[in-house]
Amino acid sequence: MDSRRYMLIACAVLTRECKLCAANSNNTIDLKLIEQGLHDIGEEKMSASLQEELDAVDQTKYDAILLAYGLCNNGIRNLHATIPIIIPRAHDCITLLMGSTSKYNDYFNSHPGTFYLSPGWIEEAGDSLDNPESTTRQMGMSSYEKYVEKYGEENAKYLAETLNDHLKNYTHVAYIDTSTPDSEPPEKEAEQWAKEKGWNYSKVQGDTGLISKLMDGDWDEKEFLVVKPGQTIEPSYDDRIVRTKNRGL
Repeated sequence: MDSRRYMLIACAVLTRECKLCAANSNNTIDLKLIEQGLHDIGEEKMSASLQEELDAVDQTKYDAILLAYGLCNNGIRNLHATIPIIIPRAHDCITLLMGSTSKYNDYFNSHPGTFYLSPGWIEEAGDSLDNPESTTRQMGMSSYEKYVEKYGEENAKYLAETLNDHLKNYTHVAYIDTSTPDSEPPEKEAEQWAKEKGWNYSKVQGDTGLISKLMDGDWDEKEFLVVKPGQTIEPSYDDRIVRTKNRGL
């Protein structure tokens, strides 16, 4: 297959994995990383922000735009471009970190009450502290001392109580190891976080295969959605997860 040039737009949670796969791809991959906090501004604002990123791409230079995102609470709804957009059939980035929807579903069903972490989740967790509705704030990844420093003692106590309420249904931390270089520090942080919460801890072997396929142009219909010019993305509410719709309909 001839080498292609793709623009990859990815959540910064997947920084390590995307850079590794881009380096190993036979195609030319230009990479745009978007901060993790984009997930926390709501469906409409997330979609609008991602559409701005798509519109900013010089689409005459690329064969397609690759999105390293899942459905992400419908945050990719209505995205479109003048060249094809390729997106994995995934609900969220955990599928991309584990390598397939089936592997994620199997682990999810057999390990209820699990909170998933990865190097990227831990390294990017600090970006959303200013948003009270952020994933970071709700999962309590920031330390109590950081809350005190940023918000004061009284507010820190309130935040800690609120976060503990949000996390009451979790009993387990699964750290997804995708074998990227120098992942020992975030792994230790994940293990320490589980210990502080009094939760069980386990390390799960991740798989960058789905991300590699996205970059390599190996777009099996069961794993990827190809959005042609004139089409947009919408949730399918079935096993396909996402589907296309003609714009204006």
